[in-house]
Amino acid sequence: MKKTKIIYWIFTGILSALILMGAIPDLLSVPEALAEFKRLGYPAYLSPFLGLAKILGIIAVLTPRFPRLKEWAYAGLFFDLTGAMYSGISIGDPASRWAPIIIGYVLIFGSYIFYHRLTAEKSGRGQLNVA
Repeated sequence: MKKTKIIYWIFTGILSALILMGAIPDLLSVPEALAEFKRLGYPAYLSPFLGLAKILGIIAVLTPRFPRLKEWAYAGLFFDLTGAMYSGISIGDPASRWAPIIIGYVLIFGSYIFYHRLTAEKSGRGQLNVA
């Protein structure tokens, strides 16, 4: 259980840091963030909304209770990254601009999988059976 907990917190900590580094400029409507929204064809008013949503998602992932809310937060973070990747591909960005998003997917899936393994070990059910 200790190994699972360490791996979970490594994935979750890095995920949280990366999402927050992107969310804070969005929330504060930093000019560079707004320029990126404009480049992708999105309105500026969407920036603070998405920034706040990302921050709330990370808070939900880090909160030890409310498992259903945590599931929705993981889904929301996944959809955020998927939307970002799709937006970049849609406007013809080269892979060098959108491929790093794959790191975000790895972190989300790693955190999610080890969260479920940790809860399964705590409840005495053993390993998570992902099928």
